Amino acid sequence: MIPREKEKEIRTYLRHFPAVAITGPRQCGKSTLAKSIIAATKGAVYVDLEDPEDRVKLNDPSLFLAQYSGKLICFDEVQFMPELFQILRSAIDKGKKNGQFLLLGSASPELLRQSSETLAGRIVYTELAPLALTETVDLKGGLNRLWLRGGFPGSLLAKQEQVSLVWRKNFIRTFLERDLSAFGIGVAPENMRKFWMMCAHLHGQFLNLSNLGNSLGISHSTVKSYVDIMTNTYMVRKLEPYYMNIDKRLKRSPKIYLADTGLLHALLNISGLSDLLSHPVAGFSWEGFVLNQLTFSLPGWEFYYATTADQAEIDFILKKGKRTVAIECKLAKAPVVTKGFYYLLNDLKIKEAYVCSPIDNSFLLGKGVLAIGVPELLKKLKK
Repeated sequence: MIPREKEKEIRTYLRHFPAVAITGPRQCGKSTLAKSIIAATKGAVYVDLEDPEDRVKLNDPSLFLAQYSGKLICFDEVQFMPELFQILRSAIDKGKKNGQFLLLGSASPELLRQSSETLAGRIVYTELAPLALTETVDLKGGLNRLWLRGGFPGSLLAKQEQVSLVWRKNFIRTFLERDLSAFGIGVAPENMRKFWMMCAHLHGQFLNLSNLGNSLGISHSTVKSYVDIMTNTYMVRKLEPYYMNIDKRLKRSPKIYLADTGLLHALLNISGLSDLLSHPVAGFSWEGFVLNQLTFSLPGWEFYYATTADQAEIDFILKKGKRTVAIECKLAKAPVVTKGFYYLLNDLKIKEAYVCSPIDNSFLLGKGVLAIGVPELLKKLKK
């Protein structure tokens, strides 16, 4: 098992809250992480609510909870039994202690919230993403392997590239044919597959609901519902535009990214690094990979992009407190940025700027702009 950085945070939450919910996409490692915590917790119990044999144990939930009163109980895939939340509330109020329940869900807090409103004030959420660069530094193949295969453990740790690709294609098929209906989402798998494929081709580009709807032969409102579904199940990420009152008109549409580059490459049938580097999506894929690593490593930061009507752009603008950082992504060992990038830095009054490229050693690219690799960038932003 690869140690997860979230484990320390989750253990802390268990000391301070009666219930902790770990959300995240299917197969990202939630169960493995929870079992690691349980193994080190005396008397802790694990229940998989997707397993019929485990569900039988909850024919009388109150009796089951009473049997393990005072022990940490982990309920995996909790979204399959939403009626459990009301019973958990009663058990928490009776137990009057922290660390009673660890809940795992493959749907976002937004999808779970209607069932968990009864636990308000008693539960804290934390999101587990697929494996990130800071967790896989010792893995053979390093950054390129993670970029190509994505962070899902079943894909990343496969012994061969072809096995990794097959794993991801099976994941996509299972998500479409089983998981969506299991989440109570009534969308035809073929319609969602077409939409997902369209998102792959638009990865890193502007989200235009009307254009997408016209391409798919559906209404823009239906496209919006598809975007919401894929966002709430951690398959797609939207990046909102940065707003500041400057003379140049900034674009207002969000950008759309697939939340895992491995799935992006599987949808586009990219099987190896050489295929990726020669594919038209390569630069956008690199941009999405950098975004994934930043969002994983920098909780509490706000993420935006900025593009003007005359195409001056900054890929990412990060904000936390008084700190504002601009990041441009370039898939080149000798990156070059346009004058528009510098003009926009000046207009937005951003003093800290980086160009993130696949390089090992950083160097000054221009006044106040540092060309830098992903690992070093993460270190600088964590300071």
